[in-house]
Amino acid sequence: MKALVLSGGSGTRLRPFSYSMPKQLIPVVNKPVLEHVLDNITALGVTDIGIIVGERADEIRDALGDGAQLGARLTYIHQDAPLGLAHCVRLARTFLGDDDFIMYLGDNMLPGGIKDIAARFTAERPAAQVVVHQVPDPRAFGVAELAADDDTVVRLVEKPEHPGSDLALIGVYLFTPAIHEAVAAIEPSPRGELEITDAIQWLVTHGAEVKAARYTGYWKDTGRAQDVLECNRRLLAELTTHIAGDVDATSELIGPVVIGTGARIVRSRITGPVVIGAGTLIEDSHIGPDTSIGDNCVLRASRLVDSIVMNGASIVQIPGLTGSLIGRAATIGPSDHDQAHHRLVVGDHTHVEVAA
Repeated sequence: MKALVLSGGSGTRLRPFSYSMPKQLIPVVNKPVLEHVLDNITALGVTDIGIIVGERADEIRDALGDGAQLGARLTYIHQDAPLGLAHCVRLARTFLGDDDFIMYLGDNMLPGGIKDIAARFTAERPAAQVVVHQVPDPRAFGVAELAADDDTVVRLVEKPEHPGSDLALIGVYLFTPAIHEAVAAIEPSPRGELEITDAIQWLVTHGAEVKAARYTGYWKDTGRAQDVLECNRRLLAELTTHIAGDVDATSELIGPVVIGTGARIVRSRITGPVVIGAGTLIEDSHIGPDTSIGDNCVLRASRLVDSIVMNGASIVQIPGLTGSLIGRAATIGPSDHDQAHHRLVVGDHTHVEVAA
């Protein structure tokens, strides 16, 4: 089995971050979302992975390399424009050959993994298997309608106005080579894209077996800043303490805390769960809970809760920062205005002044 990971989207809902970095590289618990995805795939024993990339291809290549450090072999496949998920399958035809494959959206977080789902596909080997999750309002998703007595898919509809079920497609699919005939047969949708739902529906219409596998664990599409923060909280809840940096005698660690190599904690209180990256300085500050701080950051005389701080950021004399997503090399410092609390979504290399 091979894998195809889709990482070419523009990430408009994550602006300003997506102006300067691919949305799939935004960190959750100090690791890019895309690495979490690849970990889920390699956990299945799948190591031959194609990655669809767009205009930010160089940044993704720089972050992942050839995949050796992740235990994988990565092949980068360029897509000039986002023309649909089925278009990605068409582009990857040579790479995929006649192998079965798993297709996975590169901004999807399924921390529970999909080993059981993949094992079921391997055992039963339908033409296609879609992964679905119950959602309260499925109108923003592709929706699967199933037979009354089992998990056979009888109909798929993309973003229906009146959904026939509450089972949303969550961006993980398992395919046999039968999908290639379907992709070749369909036409672009009214929005100009080759829809994977249309290709799978083509299989259903032509008598192929299509199954649905229900994912009941935590799932999050990290397409918005609030989704990234929620996912960060969820993964931090599973943290176990590991201290590789230096903590001085006047500092206090409470709960699960991870401190990276070369990081220094000086006259500060860290209330876990918290992750602090390598080379970061925390001084005269109170950090956490539910906070991830990247590598080579500086935080002085500040209070930070329920937030993500990316590599190289600096936060000085900020007494009440919560629910914030701070970009790479951002600088946040005091101003003369009096304000008790601040909530920021700050893009890369931005300079912001807030009340001290």
